[in-house]
Amino acid sequence: MLINDVKRELTEHIAPFWAALEDKENGGFYGYVGYDLKLDKKADKGVILHSRILWFFSNCYRLLGEQEYLRLATHAYNFIKDHCVDRQFGGVYWLTDYKGQPADDMKHTYNIAFAIYALSAYYRASGNPEALALAEELFEQVEEKTPDEYGYGEAFTRNWEPAVNEALSENGLTVEKTMNTVLHLIEAYTELYLAGENGKVADRLKFLLSQMSDIIYDPERTALRVFFDSKFNVMGDIHSYGHDIEATWLVDRACDALDDKELTEKFRKIDLAIAENILSIAFENGALNNERDGDKIDKKRVWWVQAEAVVGFINAYGHSGEEKFLKAANSIWEYIMANVSDKRPGGEWYSEVSFEGKPHDWKEEAGPWKCPYHNGRMCMEIIKRSIH
Repeated sequence: MLINDVKRELTEHIAPFWAALEDKENGGFYGYVGYDLKLDKKADKGVILHSRILWFFSNCYRLLGEQEYLRLATHAYNFIKDHCVDRQFGGVYWLTDYKGQPADDMKHTYNIAFAIYALSAYYRASGNPEALALAEELFEQVEEKTPDEYGYGEAFTRNWEPAVNEALSENGLTVEKTMNTVLHLIEAYTELYLAGENGKVADRLKFLLSQMSDIIYDPERTALRVFFDSKFNVMGDIHSYGHDIEATWLVDRACDALDDKELTEKFRKIDLAIAENILSIAFENGALNNERDGDKIDKKRVWWVQAEAVVGFINAYGHSGEEKFLKAANSIWEYIMANVSDKRPGGEWYSEVSFEGKPHDWKEEAGPWKCPYHNGRMCMEIIKRSIH
């Protein structure tokens, strides 16, 4: 894995694709590009997508120092601030229409976590105190509106009445709590703590880490439990390979941010065990399979799963020194370049390819969930870890 190749993928392929989606008329970024690379200028604009774009360009600027990245980040920030934040009831909307008016006013803890994550990153890039204040305001709203006696509720109406958690319910299950939301609250609170060193944020981050180790982590399977009812009873028999390997390095980052030696030692063992398990059961023919549902293995290759696997295995190599992790990371990078990175003019990465490496032509290249956060972050993590 050559750093120049990774940097080229970031600066000459991923970043230009997303920069070209800037909506100069209505603000923000266009919300949809199909597999056919046709742009839908009137598609709804995902708030998660905009948070991830804000995070991406903020960190491109912090790493590479080019003013154009900061300008694009500011463009995303202004759209979130002006159109995505619910100034009446708090939180952020789920979707806006193409003009920036609310299209789905559901409140979701996962969605708000990404706004906190992005605003914190933008503050670290720009120094704009308004961004940090907004991130901390959203943090306080999450802490006020979403907790119950077991943890954090997830889905709510606009005025914070509990709602069905359809947005993150999958595999034929309707669930109330998810590993996914806990993981991304950890990610968001880590970034917010790094931005402001707020003691309350640190306390809640430690609480979330305790949920990860004591409830979500299954030591018998060396895996993360995925779906739960309101009391954190497990629902379904799912193993999400991508979330497992993503969690290994995001949790490590949280422990490093807190500078807590006891937590670091505890999670280092867990994270290396998970990485070892994923390598042994999910790495096949040069890439990572997607998930297990019961006795069925989904072997399609999803863009974000491959990106997180590269970072997760590099992280495991850095902490263990075991060459097998580095070898796996290099293999997946080569697979991405050969099969997932869309080399067509104007393309970015395919959302999914089959086990045989054929792109799924019914999946978009930009949309409410398809964004520059996983693959862009992968490139930046490789560059940063090589520099240091």
